[in-house]
Amino acid sequence: MAPAAMRTAAQSIAGAKPVSYWLDDPAKPDALPALTGDEHTDLLVVGGGYSGLWTALIAKERDPERDVVLIEGHEVGWAASGRNGGFCAASLTHGLANGVERWPDEIAKLEELGERNLDAIEAAVARYGIDCEFERTGEIDVATEPHQLDELREWHEEIVKLGITGVDFLDRDALRAEVDSPTFLGGLWDRRGVAMLHPAKLAWGLKRACQGRGVRIYEHTRGLDLVRSGTGMAVRTPYGRVFARRVALGTNVFPSLVKRVRPYTVPVYDYALMTEPLTPEQLASIGWKGRQGLGDSANQFHYFRLSADNRILWGGYDAIYPYGGRLSSDLDQRPETFLKLAEQFFTCFPQLSGLNFTHAWGGAIDTCSRFTAFFGTAHQGRVAYAAGFTGLGVGSTRFGADVMLDLLSGEETERTRLEMVRSKPMPFPPEPFAWAGIEITKRSLARADSNGGHRNLWLRAMDKLGLGFDS
Repeated sequence: MAPAAMRTAAQSIAGAKPVSYWLDDPAKPDALPALTGDEHTDLLVVGGGYSGLWTALIAKERDPERDVVLIEGHEVGWAASGRNGGFCAASLTHGLANGVERWPDEIAKLEELGERNLDAIEAAVARYGIDCEFERTGEIDVATEPHQLDELREWHEEIVKLGITGVDFLDRDALRAEVDSPTFLGGLWDRRGVAMLHPAKLAWGLKRACQGRGVRIYEHTRGLDLVRSGTGMAVRTPYGRVFARRVALGTNVFPSLVKRVRPYTVPVYDYALMTEPLTPEQLASIGWKGRQGLGDSANQFHYFRLSADNRILWGGYDAIYPYGGRLSSDLDQRPETFLKLAEQFFTCFPQLSGLNFTHAWGGAIDTCSRFTAFFGTAHQGRVAYAAGFTGLGVGSTRFGADVMLDLLSGEETERTRLEMVRSKPMPFPPEPFAWAGIEITKRSLARADSNGGHRNLWLRAMDKLGLGFDS
């Protein structure tokens, strides 16, 4: 990038607040008191992100008389659930292509369950009056390189053969009529399979819905360990204990209370910027009347969308794995990544030169080697867990909640019969091998992006083994 353009990018982020735009909102509810002393309940949910909130809420919907307690180590929605891009997808498999590759025999059922799950989220938002700016606008996968356009065209032909409808191929002119960027060559528009929403307001709305159903929520209450207690389980917290017949773990990126689950995930830090609101003239210069979510088709991809007040969220590209899987708030800010994102933003939308970013933030998500969630039980079925959503958990965590509750019930359901639910991803190796493997993979993906999509020997080997690394 030319020096003048780099200065423009640097100036655009100079005043950005180092906090998630979504969490920097006056609608943020006050924290609830921490647990002190002992609690007894039928179901304990550990984790106050989407995974735990949906589990607690659905448990009460299934059985209003069931006693449910939820504990959260910080505040509801403060982590990935309040820092993501707000793309709520129907896909349960981190995209149709990943699902077809891994579970071709049950992809039709997985797609059906995903559509039903997104419909159920939309219905719950309406039923509980959750003001989370829900817009079912769909998402466009964008090609910015010729090889990406060829791949999207071929993939659209496969989608048609699979009998999946509602996904349209857009050539350059059709795409730029929707959203105008000189870098866009074409795209695939999934018209109904993705909704845009305000992620933190969804979490806060689910919190209120849980309380309205009688769930007892304790914030600033970290689960420290999990042990058997009589016919049930006990979770120790800093100032008390919770005794429960059953436990659902929705801790995701944070170390699982079931230690054998930990090698299946690693934390990845993802970063995003939010612009100031666009003027009517600026918005007209790019179109975007359909308000779809967008993501480019590179291995190191960007995701971007409009907020309700016509800001642009621009995130992705860098996926940073800290050596040893370290989790630290120090890693939430990465100036070199923010500068890179700003430069890439103005390459995509040069007509918006002079626009400033008001917020710059990052945070950790849990990723697994198959890119999509896995499930299981422990302690003779008294404990269930779901993890590994790999950045696509806004919608699929609700499905994961249903799976955990099914597993805890001990009953076979259409969900628990799925190979996706019954199988596990490959675990990550111990250090230093995890860090070395991830770094080699990241560098190989970057080379593929700059080399016409050609995947080197390392990536082809990873493909053959069904392994990967993604944000």
